[in-house]
Amino acid sequence: MLEFGENKGGADTDLVTNGTEATFIADVIDTSKEIPVIVDFWAPWCGPCKSLGPALEAEVKAAGGKVRMVKINVDENQQLAAQMRVQSIPSVFAFHEGKPVDGFMGNQAPAQIKAFVAKLAELGPDGGLSEAIEMAEQMLADGAAVDAAQIFAAILEEDGENAAAYAGLVRAHLAL
Repeated sequence: MLEFGENKGGADTDLVTNGTEATFIADVIDTSKEIPVIVDFWAPWCGPCKSLGPALEAEVKAAGGKVRMVKINVDENQQLAAQMRVQSIPSVFAFHEGKPVDGFMGNQAPAQIKAFVAKLAELGPDGGLSEAIEMAEQMLADGAAVDAAQIFAAILEEDGENAAAYAGLVRAHLAL
């Protein structure tokens, strides 16, 4: 059975894999219980697939591990495509917690692809940042403003757009 990261080399390749009917449950359903999974139904002869696939892959990699992508060749996996009611390609489905939660058919503009992946990434794990924010908030409440400020700053190094960490850092500096 193909596991994430087995089919290619490189640091980001475990984020994007080629799936089959035999691996769909493990690659998509089971994995989506931990992290959102995008499924791209495509074919080698499909013109729009040739531009959408790489654009989706780039956004998945840019999401930094918050989503995964499984590519399904409809010519090689006709039964699965029929089960998923794929009428035309490219067809893209998003799975979260074992269920389809979003999707689209046809090629999309780069901004739409970026928004689609970003929306899914929000459903995924945050690498423990929320727990770190809670810990820093408790430190701040307990009067340990210096320690809280250090944690908030570390969170911002990981995620520079984290509003909760930014607000916490401001409150920690005010407390100092």
